[in-house]
Amino acid sequence: MKKWPLLWPVLLCLVLPLIAAWFAYPDTHLPPGFGVFPPDYVSDMPGFNLLVFTVVALVEIAFGIFLLFPTWFGFKQVSPGPQPSKLSFPIWFWIGGVFMLFFWWLMWTRVTPFGDLVYYAFSPMWWGFILVLDGLVYRRNNGNSLVSSKPKTFVISALVSVFGWLFFEYYDYFVLGNWYYPNTHIPGLSHSMIVALFLIAYTTVWPAIFEWYTLLKTCPKLSVRYTQGPKLALPSTLLIWGGFALIFLMTFLPYPLFWVVWIGPMAVVSGVLIRLNIWNPFSALAEGNWAPMILVALASLFNGFFWEVWNYGSAHPMPELATNPNYWIYNIPYVNVIHIFAEMPLLGFFGYLPFGVLVWVVFIWAGKLLGFDTSIDLDQKS
Repeated sequence: MKKWPLLWPVLLCLVLPLIAAWFAYPDTHLPPGFGVFPPDYVSDMPGFNLLVFTVVALVEIAFGIFLLFPTWFGFKQVSPGPQPSKLSFPIWFWIGGVFMLFFWWLMWTRVTPFGDLVYYAFSPMWWGFILVLDGLVYRRNNGNSLVSSKPKTFVISALVSVFGWLFFEYYDYFVLGNWYYPNTHIPGLSHSMIVALFLIAYTTVWPAIFEWYTLLKTCPKLSVRYTQGPKLALPSTLLIWGGFALIFLMTFLPYPLFWVVWIGPMAVVSGVLIRLNIWNPFSALAEGNWAPMILVALASLFNGFFWEVWNYGSAHPMPELATNPNYWIYNIPYVNVIHIFAEMPLLGFFGYLPFGVLVWVVFIWAGKLLGFDTSIDLDQKS
């Protein structure tokens, strides 16, 4: 029962879309394509809307100005600390580099001498990249990295990643497929194998973002750039019930509220953590420390470029010959234009910023529920 205050809001986040769908779809009581895994439903999304595109672009430009010139918004300049001693790269950096480069080459070239191995390239490539990132952190941070200093947290993050991304796949049904996977019917791969490949791929999401976060923390100027800003205490009640309301309405208005997939759960989970006095990036805002929130958001954005570029290259220039079952395409209303070597529309990259924060608060929530260390800062424990 002590865990109930943590548990019930997230359970309600799962149930609310189903309750709403009962009324939104009176014939089937479920959105079209619901339950097909991996999701491959493609809806007829609204096309380009200049007004929406302009508003979103202006918001993104404003946020970019905020990141580049924080002193304009009340942040104090902070002198960075000394750069930690640099060491040689650890052995896993080189092992990860070999895996990353080989499977990257295999996934993009789709060469035949390795037979069906090309179908399995996605996850080994990403785990190789994650080890490369960790090796960079190890070198730049005097031998401290998630693998070397917090291996248990590192492994647990991969397990949380599977269930965390399944949560968002579930939400994707209710916005009628903002993303879908067109290559899930590859001859020679059974459906059970496809499901296994997807679940393995899901292990990479949380660790990759956390590795980027720890890497950004090794940059002395960046790590302190947003630590002394305006104090902003967010009301937990408004976050929780506002998030519930958005999640419920999302099912009735999947096109204008497609962004609730990320914002709704983030509001609820963050509100719960704030109410229970559990540290999270939003509670740090009340102390004027914006660095955790901004750095994990940037970590997600930087990792997003690799997600999108590698995904795009795995299918193009001949998508009909793609061999990557994990390949995805976006079907986003109003702004699905300007694709630069990515299936993600240009303005859509902005969504990676809140996603990074959401990833961390979900991890903190899971840690408090199940009792494991949730800190990804290498100089402290939580």
